[in-house]
Amino acid sequence: MRTRQFLLGGGLLSALAAGAQTRPNIIYIMCDDMGYGDLGCYGQKLIQTPQLDRMAREGMRFTQAYAGSPVSAPSRATFMTGQHTGHTHVRGNREYWRGHLVKSLYGNNDDYAEGWVGQEPYDSTHVILPEILKANGYTTGLFGKWAGGYESSHSTPDKRGIDEFYGFVCQFQAHAYYPNFLNEYSRSAGDKGTRRVVLEDNIRHGMPGSEDYRLRPQYSADLIHRRALEWIDKQSAERPFFGIFTYTLPHAELCQPDDSLLHQYKGRLEPEKSFRGDAFSRYHATDRAHAEFAAMVTRLDVMVGEIIEKLKAKGFDDNTIVIFTSDNGPHEEAGADPDFFNRDGLLRGKKRSTHEGGIRVPFIVRWPGKVPAGIVNSHPLAFYDLMPTFCEAAGIDNFPEAYKTKSETVFDGISFYNTLLGRDEVQRRHEFLYWEFHETDMMALRMGDWKLVVERGRCRLYDLAVDLHEDRDLSAEHPDVVHRMADIIRREHTPHPLFRITLPENLP
Repeated sequence: MRTRQFLLGGGLLSALAAGAQTRPNIIYIMCDDMGYGDLGCYGQKLIQTPQLDRMAREGMRFTQAYAGSPVSAPSRATFMTGQHTGHTHVRGNREYWRGHLVKSLYGNNDDYAEGWVGQEPYDSTHVILPEILKANGYTTGLFGKWAGGYESSHSTPDKRGIDEFYGFVCQFQAHAYYPNFLNEYSRSAGDKGTRRVVLEDNIRHGMPGSEDYRLRPQYSADLIHRRALEWIDKQSAERPFFGIFTYTLPHAELCQPDDSLLHQYKGRLEPEKSFRGDAFSRYHATDRAHAEFAAMVTRLDVMVGEIIEKLKAKGFDDNTIVIFTSDNGPHEEAGADPDFFNRDGLLRGKKRSTHEGGIRVPFIVRWPGKVPAGIVNSHPLAFYDLMPTFCEAAGIDNFPEAYKTKSETVFDGISFYNTLLGRDEVQRRHEFLYWEFHETDMMALRMGDWKLVVERGRCRLYDLAVDLHEDRDLSAEHPDVVHRMADIIRREHTPHPLFRITLPENLP
């Protein structure tokens, strides 16, 4: 298999000679469907996020960071592959669980057939980020959502450079927080592949919508976080590590332990919102959607604080890059109410939209002594920039040449390592940033302050410098700009039989 043949980067040899401990550890925390304005340090007034606010004060907070896509799986794919959605194979949430519900019982609960649960797999001929870092001496772990293949595919974590995994292979399964099972893989424990782990205490109770669902005690977000902390505990200073913490909070089902975090918001976010459960989506009903959502964000905030404290306790703090971000804009599923929490209306659009609200995300980087503290940075970046950035930080100086599997292999990212170190004056910048999403038939291109949004082939042009909310369409006034940006979109888009999109048409 091609992914097992990648060679050690030239940077590794020099790093080993100097001592492997000089290479930074990397912890990448990507939460799920958190909006740009859901943190205190980004203007949130109703939800408490003291740990992430402190992380922003101790590091660098970006104001023009972009997800790779307005939905989960393709956004994660751009991070993993270093490609934008006009090039990467995974461009949507294509599911493999449909049609595979069988009488596979967990207690008295039906669930999906083993082997056919998950999303469209990553291209096996294109290297992904954990494979590169693993080949260059890093220990790798992923805790949370995988979303890079279904259970019996060639693209499960064990086959794609991950040493230890615990969480959800299937992101649809991750919509419920008290599931019947999670997935697990540990190379050090001798596992032959990713397998299901039945949550025995959960399956004694019914599925979402049943009266006793909330009696389930095994909360997946807490289980995943605990395993991530245990994994950090097992690391040593002799070998660098790369942790991908793709936490599911605060997406989908608004349901969590009835503890002090939830009590903090009960009755305080009026008028409350009710949601009745949906058997297909497996969302549980709630009469306190606002309190549940706010508590989930604060729960995530506590987890980030515990990660940083664990790094300090292990002596890793000064040599670990920690990044926090979200996979796309805010969702409205299961009773979530982003308009209630983001009342300033700063950005237009939500999840599934290529307007700013669907793709502009919180992005905070902390690396004591290396990343200047308290900096607010406006450098435009996208998730596909993380592959070259991490490679540069790890001293891998033969990227991308060593990882092109064929002549047409493309990597779209630009390292922003110089920006992280406060060297903005020598930082390379993108000519443009690119997005497409087939389900809403939307595309977008950002070029400087110009933003072209294409919906069902129709082009609208905005100047983000004076119109961040994308209200005034300037396409008729600047047809030359529209034509130039539309030409770039046509050039960058490679047709895909699974994810069809309407290219710009009827230009002014």
